[in-house]
Amino acid sequence: MRVLLARQDNIGDVLLAGPAVRAVAERADEVVFLCGPRGRAAADLLPGVDRVIEWRAPWIDPDRVPVEQAAITRLTKDLAGFDRALILTSFHQSPLPLALLLRLAGTPWIGGISEDYPGSLLDLRHRPDRDIPELLRMLALAEDAGFPSPADTRLRLRGPLPGTGHLTGGPGYIAVHPGTSVPARAWPQENCAEAVRLLAAAGHRVVVTGHADEKELTALVAGQDGLDLGGRTTLPELASVLEGARAVVVGNTGPAHLAAAVGTPVVSLFAPTVPAARWAPFGVPMVLLGDQRAACKDSRARECPVNGHPCLSSVTADEVAAAVEVVAEPPPRTGEAER
Repeated sequence: MRVLLARQDNIGDVLLAGPAVRAVAERADEVVFLCGPRGRAAADLLPGVDRVIEWRAPWIDPDRVPVEQAAITRLTKDLAGFDRALILTSFHQSPLPLALLLRLAGTPWIGGISEDYPGSLLDLRHRPDRDIPELLRMLALAEDAGFPSPADTRLRLRGPLPGTGHLTGGPGYIAVHPGTSVPARAWPQENCAEAVRLLAAAGHRVVVTGHADEKELTALVAGQDGLDLGGRTTLPELASVLEGARAVVVGNTGPAHLAAAVGTPVVSLFAPTVPAARWAPFGVPMVLLGDQRAACKDSRARECPVNGHPCLSSVTADEVAAAVEVVAEPPPRTGEAER
């Protein structure tokens, strides 16, 4: 049985699809994962995926994506030959555009989560409980489609991860990831820089991570007290860096779920623009910080709609440093092998 699974948005979303992928892989002969370019690096890290198809969906990607007949034709050709397809979506996304393309490609059975009437586009219209973790929401669709949940439903990555001791100096540090893909979810950079100073003053080694586009931010946050790794890691290397950390300080963004996937505790600076019940890091020790009753609650805003960004600016560096002490794993023993 050849099965296609689709999750077409960002790194964190794709990582959260991992347990559903593993459930399908237990019974399928081949699992192919359809993703967008924003999630491709994460798709390559999912255990159970045999092949990845990358395509930017106009109904998912936040940038303006032209709808071109030639691109649609190429995609439907790539989608031919599957016995089943599961379309994994967030609560605000529809599986129906992709289901239509899969029907054009000849897919005989398609499952998805849809509030809208699907007509003949879906063979399985799954209706999940509200406000359950996104990981469990996707896993429930797979179960309803006849793929029982794996015994271990935590996030997992395909290994081995690359060694990064030459970048970090070995495990036992606190990782701080100040950047977010959505500005409304970012903790103010001056608060983040102060947290790095406090953690260093308390005797912690601090590593600051970030994308190549965030090097100015990571340099500011690291200052003189943290090790700036902004722009110096691929996604597998970032996963390795986070695995070597005793705790990770991060907003609601992909690396939060990457930290969970390598089993590292998280201090989550979570703006309530989407529900924490659905999107907080899953399966690891965690402290959730941020005013979850702020005026931006459930707004899905990309830019903060409230002057002063109070949901996160109200979180102090002292609170974050204290939360790190609560969740951080014990320091590594002397002589412990470096990753």
